[in-house]
Amino acid sequence: MKKILVILDGIVAKKLLNRIIESNVIENSYDVIYVNDSILGKTRPSNFTFYKFDPTSKSKLSMVLDKDTHAEVLIALNSKDEMLNVIKNIKDQKRTLNMNILDYWGLEFDDPYVNIYQGIEVLANGMVEKLPNIPIIAQNIGLRQGEIMEIRVPFGSTYAYRYIGSIEQKDWKIFALYRNETLITVKPSLILKPNDTILIIGKAKVLMQVYNAIRQSQGQFPRPFGANIYLYLDLYAQKEKEIIKAINEAIQLDKKLKNKKLIIKITRPSNVSIMNRIKYELKDLGKNLIFEIDYANVGFSKIIKNDIKKYDVGVLMLSHELFLIDKYLEEIKDSKIAIFKIGKNKISTTKETFVLLNDIKSYEQISPIIFDISSQLKTKTKIFDMDPLGFDEDDKKNLLDHFENLAKIFNQKVEIQSKDANPIKELKEQKNILQIMPFKKDMLKRRYFFDFFYTNSDLISFDMARFNQLLIPIIEDEEETN
Repeated sequence: MKKILVILDGIVAKKLLNRIIESNVIENSYDVIYVNDSILGKTRPSNFTFYKFDPTSKSKLSMVLDKDTHAEVLIALNSKDEMLNVIKNIKDQKRTLNMNILDYWGLEFDDPYVNIYQGIEVLANGMVEKLPNIPIIAQNIGLRQGEIMEIRVPFGSTYAYRYIGSIEQKDWKIFALYRNETLITVKPSLILKPNDTILIIGKAKVLMQVYNAIRQSQGQFPRPFGANIYLYLDLYAQKEKEIIKAINEAIQLDKKLKNKKLIIKITRPSNVSIMNRIKYELKDLGKNLIFEIDYANVGFSKIIKNDIKKYDVGVLMLSHELFLIDKYLEEIKDSKIAIFKIGKNKISTTKETFVLLNDIKSYEQISPIIFDISSQLKTKTKIFDMDPLGFDEDDKKNLLDHFENLAKIFNQKVEIQSKDANPIKELKEQKNILQIMPFKKDMLKRRYFFDFFYTNSDLISFDMARFNQLLIPIIEDEEETN
């Protein structure tokens, strides 16, 4: 549920409050600060909490800000000085909180978190549509059922920092994107960013599902990559012990994530004994399981290409041992889904999601996914900033601020450790973690030297077999066009 703070006074306060109540949805709850009882109507929904005091009072305003984590603030006041005072007080306490303000005076702010709206008409119509969970649809086009929809990508959405080509678009399509009031050409390599506005077209029922998925800030993974978990097993290449471990890990992940189905594909079945053992491990899964055996030895390449689309796969699970086989590396190199590399530890013992920063752009892209996964696994997120090479201090500070802001949005605990240290040594000292990393093509290149011949912590981490690792697809620098 999104918590919205509304601060009202003046000639449009009553009209605005009525409009918000009329557009009320159960996904939002509201804290309303007001001065004059005349703005209150007869209807007071249960998801509205009202506070009567002067909003310029910093102590009283702080009380409300501390009470809950607000997604956004909407402010409409009658006095320029009061408006500036309230904005300053909020900024002092919540620097990265998004504010939508009604401006009568030509105010100017060089601040990405302050959105200015002018005019009473805009207030009554457009501002409410900018609030979370209020869909904007084309009313008089096509069948007039809402086949065209406008969606603003919020901070914390799992669709933020995803390139469009990695988003499964079945029965719907992104056909336009606005960024900073500029229309941008839509192409697969374009990255969606917070506050982008996209226009989508498709079946009205599907568009509403897409709207809900984009607007929600947690509990979505494995979307936007797909809906299901897929475990691939090669019984000829893998030992019985690692096969059973992989199955148990897939079952645990299936229990913890909001996926629809668990698909287990068996290839090159070697003997009856191991097949009976596998069937025994899967006996209690019921309708949530799709279990298939490839007797014809079709091959990894063809199976994966067909099954990813057929089963709407969002996460491909592979044991660490399969990453040592060239044919597997070649086929997953261009994958646009998440890869779960099964390590030696167990998902059931995971207490922390662990992030070892190595660069700015790729970790910014995967940041919403990190907290979405943490929220589903019910783990704390630990971020290690070991001052990697090439980090600009301002960029690093912005990235760490970004992680802290997302933690608030997802209502997650985050621990950030910044220090000069050997990152791999720190990683090896961790216990009971799931390491989350961007999926980079360089990870799949063969390395023939010992660890001390290269220093990229992403590559060294990837080569380790100790921890479970979740690799999130990104768009790399040479591919990025916007």
